[in-house]
Amino acid sequence: MRGPYHDGRTWVIVDTMRRVIVPAATALVLLVPAAPAPAKPPQKVPVAEGYGGAVATVDLDASRAAVSVLRKGGNAMDAAVAAGAVLGVTEPYSSGLAGGGFMVYYDAGKRKVFTIDGRETAPRAMTPTTLEGIPFEEGVTSGLSAGVPGTVANWDLALRRFGTISLAKALRPAIDVASKGFVVDQTFHDQTAANADRFKDFTSTAELYLPNGAPPPVGSTFRNPDLAATYRELARRGPRWLYGGRLGKEIVATVKRPPVTPGSTRNVRPGLMELSDLRAYRALLREPTKVSYRGMDVYGMAPPSSGGSTVGEALNILEALPEVGLHEYLEASRLAFADRGAYVGDIPGVPLKQLLSDGFAKERACQVGDAAMAHPAAPGDPDGSYEPCPRPTGSAAPVAKEGPETTHMVVADRWGNVVAYNLTIESTGGNGIVVPGRGVLLNNELTDFTFGPAPDDPNLPGPGKRPRSSMAPTLVFDHGRPVLAAGSPGGSTIITTVLQILVNRYEFGMSLPDALAAPRATQRNTEQTQAEQAFLDEHRAELEAKGHAFALNPEIGAATALEFLGRGRVQAVAEPSRRGGGSAMVVDPARR
Repeated sequence: MRGPYHDGRTWVIVDTMRRVIVPAATALVLLVPAAPAPAKPPQKVPVAEGYGGAVATVDLDASRAAVSVLRKGGNAMDAAVAAGAVLGVTEPYSSGLAGGGFMVYYDAGKRKVFTIDGRETAPRAMTPTTLEGIPFEEGVTSGLSAGVPGTVANWDLALRRFGTISLAKALRPAIDVASKGFVVDQTFHDQTAANADRFKDFTSTAELYLPNGAPPPVGSTFRNPDLAATYRELARRGPRWLYGGRLGKEIVATVKRPPVTPGSTRNVRPGLMELSDLRAYRALLREPTKVSYRGMDVYGMAPPSSGGSTVGEALNILEALPEVGLHEYLEASRLAFADRGAYVGDIPGVPLKQLLSDGFAKERACQVGDAAMAHPAAPGDPDGSYEPCPRPTGSAAPVAKEGPETTHMVVADRWGNVVAYNLTIESTGGNGIVVPGRGVLLNNELTDFTFGPAPDDPNLPGPGKRPRSSMAPTLVFDHGRPVLAAGSPGGSTIITTVLQILVNRYEFGMSLPDALAAPRATQRNTEQTQAEQAFLDEHRAELEAKGHAFALNPEIGAATALEFLGRGRVQAVAEPSRRGGGSAMVVDPARR
């Protein structure tokens, strides 16, 4: 800088970058140029449109990892696995390598839909009566609730069968985030605080998630070096390190001897998992469910998930009705949940073909009238012989408790491959137990089984059995081409969230962003329909006049979805506000 000098009218300060004019009457004070304001951290954007691939997750770091993989030439499956591993770092209370999940995948080259079942399994020592008499919350926070993890086997099978990169390469973004850390947001802080009472009862969990005895403050950086090291070792050694190797032994030891904090009064039951259960685990390719709806094909996940069957049946019922409104949406969901409880589980002989048949849907649709059905609706009889309007005679099963969490993502690539992927550790925070030195929370998936006694329930526990799930990753096709993908977390409300998004989009004509943002209600064959406040404010009076009863649920689901808009353009959509909002990204906002 040179000067200042006076040109007769003003003081002039000159530097190499700018010329600043100061009125002569003003006392001259030389100021050191202000330091640039710190850059604001990148913000989540709930809607993005563009070309070359797209992703929507609940988390910015996960979405960035997926888009980075796509930009480097990876396909949708590569990106989904990379994003899933990152979610194990940033969304550890909803997902992780000790959990499980389901993928619905469209292979554009083969023009075929595949599904991968990475659901956790019960140990071989588990019986139909193992959970009887145990209070649900005690079952959750215990070694007994931990199922044999399926996520790593899911990733491995997905990449070997459909991906283009190795598991080691897919784990690199997650290793980076776990090492460098991520910024704690309000959702992560609140979820930690909600779990603090049980986290403090396990030495390893308290050390990781309650530093200095309290949840990490909003805005702080949270690092998980143990998890980074675990991912590095997994990348080096491969899945067998978990399924029979050293990591598997450490998981089994933690399940059987949970690291309870000295002095804790919590009754923590040991689990039944053995190393042989891990060695026996396999992720499975399954045939998807499929229904025709408004001239389109809707694909979902078959049992042990109840997502595909229940969403599909409800859509069939709606299509059999002369008109569709919110009353019909609630009643179709009520009926489909009645049949879910009676017939769907990880058992031989689930009448899936009949549950998804048009004849059965018409038989069930005749139960929908102008007023809400009496509670509970009885299940139908999917026997293949359908009458105009038979009276149901079966007994309804109550809706079992399920953890409200899980996470969901959608990914598409430039070749037209699409993934809808639900991954979970069940309840928020799983069973609350971190594997010492590994930075990994265990799941509590086995509490998705019916506790009993319930002799005819298809979802009773059993050796090697997979608990019934509500996860509903869903793909919609029009004339053989994918047009929409969607899914959500939320326990059994996952099913109604996905169903309501489809109803909003295709029955009520909403745009996809509006279909996700619209207030929700969930009817699962319960006496009261749970609904968000905005839904009650807008629709309660008209629906109560039809006999519906309501209870407030402050937040239902946290969906992600994408829609193909034609000519290679895709719209990725995440929640604008639920669960802190989600992150939608595209590879290229404008075609280049």
